[in-house]
Amino acid sequence: MSFSVNTNASALSALRNLNFTTNSLEETQNRVNTGLKINTAKDNAAVYAIAQRLRGDLRGFNAVKQSLDRAISTTDIALAAGGSISDLLIEMKEKAVAAADVGIDTASRSALNEDFAQLRDQITTIVANSEFNGSNLIDGGTDKVVGITNPNATQTISIDHQNLTLGGGNITITATQTINTATDAAAAVTAITASLDNVNSVLTTIGAGAKALELQRGFADKLSDAIEVGIGNLVDADLARESARLQALQVKQSLGVQALSIANQAPQAVLQLFQG
Repeated sequence: MSFSVNTNASALSALRNLNFTTNSLEETQNRVNTGLKINTAKDNAAVYAIAQRLRGDLRGFNAVKQSLDRAISTTDIALAAGGSISDLLIEMKEKAVAAADVGIDTASRSALNEDFAQLRDQITTIVANSEFNGSNLIDGGTDKVVGITNPNATQTISIDHQNLTLGGGNITITATQTINTATDAAAAVTAITASLDNVNSVLTTIGAGAKALELQRGFADKLSDAIEVGIGNLVDADLARESARLQALQVKQSLGVQALSIANQAPQAVLQLFQG
């Protein structure tokens, strides 16, 4: 054994091991604090890049779900309005058929006409109030209900605008339609019957689109969940393992400090060589 006060190999080795343990301890503590085994590109550049791209897709799907939710709400309102209009037309047909009876008196026909007019005008009110987020799917406009279906915003589901206004094509009765006479009532029955068929066709179209939006919304939820789990598998730390590792490294660090202290005392043995 050689003794030197200039070079202490044991102390250098102990210090090197202690530094390694301290670095490992800091890494483990960071994983415990953040819950992530890969927190920056320095930890694993390739996996970090993959995780960041997946996080971008996940945020994109959040926007997709919001878009689909808005589209679904718009179609739900249109369907509710269309159903109410269909019910009103059925009531109007009942009034018109009754008024077409040539045997009823004038007062009765007048009362039927008043009820008919009330129901007719209610259609206009319903159409005017069937709006969500600035979009009205049944007022005869030209816009569409569009739901984004992928995080790159390159795919959509769209539902064409419909017209359920009085005299707008699907509903052939007009805003001034009356059943004041048997002839007018008979004409109204014909118009209402055709209008009912048209409204039911519109409801079928909107309903099919709404179903497609809901299915896509559910699929977006599943994709988001799968991506989130995938990100976790890539970057999340196993906290049970990290906790055990943390305790082991803390013990190892304490032992390393003691080993360094012992190694630093070794050169003092040289003094004993010069004692008489």
